[in-house]
Amino acid sequence: MPYRAPVADFQFLLDHVVGFEAVPATEKFAEATADTVTAILTEAGKLADEVIAPLQRNGDLQGAVLENGVVRSSPGFKEGYEAMAEGGWIGISGDPEYGGMGLPFTLTASVNDMIAGACLAIGLNPLLSQGQIEALEAHASDELKDLYLPKLTSGEWTGTMNLTEPQAGSDVGALTTKAVPNGDGTFAITGQKIYISWGDHDMAENICHLVLARLPDGAPGTKGISLFMVPKYIPDENGNPGKANDLRVVSLEHKMGLHGSPTCVMSYEGATGWIVGEEHAGMAAMFTMMNNARLNVGVQGVGVAEGAYQHALAYALDRKQGKTPVENGTGTIADFADVRRMLVQMRAETYAARAISLACSTAIDMAGATGDKGWKARAAFLTPIAKSYGTDMGIKVAELGVQVHGGMGYVEETGAAQYYRDVRVTSIYEGTNGIQAMDLVARKMMDGGDMAFRLLDEIEGTAEGARETLGELAKPVWEAAETLREATEWLVEQDLQTRFAGAVPYQSAFARVLGAYYHLKSAIAEEGRGPRTALAAFYIERLLPDHASSLEQARAGAEGLYALSVEDLAV
Repeated sequence: MPYRAPVADFQFLLDHVVGFEAVPATEKFAEATADTVTAILTEAGKLADEVIAPLQRNGDLQGAVLENGVVRSSPGFKEGYEAMAEGGWIGISGDPEYGGMGLPFTLTASVNDMIAGACLAIGLNPLLSQGQIEALEAHASDELKDLYLPKLTSGEWTGTMNLTEPQAGSDVGALTTKAVPNGDGTFAITGQKIYISWGDHDMAENICHLVLARLPDGAPGTKGISLFMVPKYIPDENGNPGKANDLRVVSLEHKMGLHGSPTCVMSYEGATGWIVGEEHAGMAAMFTMMNNARLNVGVQGVGVAEGAYQHALAYALDRKQGKTPVENGTGTIADFADVRRMLVQMRAETYAARAISLACSTAIDMAGATGDKGWKARAAFLTPIAKSYGTDMGIKVAELGVQVHGGMGYVEETGAAQYYRDVRVTSIYEGTNGIQAMDLVARKMMDGGDMAFRLLDEIEGTAEGARETLGELAKPVWEAAETLREATEWLVEQDLQTRFAGAVPYQSAFARVLGAYYHLKSAIAEEGRGPRTALAAFYIERLLPDHASSLEQARAGAEGLYALSVEDLAV
């Protein structure tokens, strides 16, 4: 499958659009010089193009299998994973004290985007380890950090997160997994977890599971949950994998896509675990990993969108069908207006989603470097938008990719359908996009909408400054931001049920306006001349108007949703 990491887009967005220049200006990230950033992007691009992309098709056709209690990875995955580990790509943002590079998370997000575009199935593995590294750095004891962080950072060991149970689903507080003290500082963990990505494999020496469980005196609900490190092999006195722990893979899920990524049902049968953080404070610790994962899942959607776009473009530029209407054109279906519309939309959506994810990553870095509450609030506000828009657009772009292929898109041989099947889960896991939207209009609006208004001030200020030179693009962006401001003012006055009823369309509208904002900034950086300006014009003229209909839905209220009874729905 053709794939070329869009290194130039990353460089342009970091240099001109998302405010990344503030990150290396901090003491914490002073080593993230322009030369370092360019080198990281360039080398990661080579890894994605030359090592990871060739694994994409095999991972789908010959997925992971469970044999005699052990998961065997897809052909070539072990070598691909080793290349990522040996190159230091897993610990890019890890603490140097434990072998990490200590570079900004924005660079990690950029690399993860490239890897996901090349082959999402294998890219899931290091993403989970990165989230676990962050959780351990923030919450684990020094003893656990010293033992696990060097191994996870180097990639010798890999990490997972174990939240979901069959009876609980998204209601994590309903979990039944138990943790009983052993009397020696360890705990016996008993229970079953489902949907555990990369819960077992043959690519690393050990697999480290972060497991949510309840102590005997744990209160009902999420407040009584604790977090435990439960390794596949219990480390010996030298810190090497020792005897097997009392856990096993029950089965692998038979999934729509991501066949190369084993999704396990895990059974813990009195397995030995060590507590991470304080007793009954497991959700706070796990949320560190989950928030990292939520943004990275949005990045996955962007990466797959890029892969699907490139795949569709290559097909369109090769496929000849009838007489094309463009004089001196390509002579392929790429000359047809509707095909061109789909290709440009795929490119515009992917670019906007990537900009939002990198802007969110930059805010995370600035919050970590400065401790400033404003940056923390900005990062928190952008996270559900980046997750949802990145994955929604990943799905949409992959779907358009199938459509560009026409009938051949429905034929598995072309590989177009794989992008759609692989990316479809991203709007579901790490909190469905509906849950993200509810978080946006509830917890992220507890400030009365202050962070939303600050972002809108920023958008309107930029648009106002561009009126003289790019008025045809700046004016609709300013107007859209003002319409969104009015809707936000209305939203924060409503009760939660009304907010929740309109949460998804409101979130979509905010993403649309942010996407237009970053496209406008790209056009400004090009001084209104160049391909990114033309792309911005397409987005602002043809896609930005969606925000108005989304806001109409957002303000429709909850009553109409219940006008039909469940009995009516069953007719």
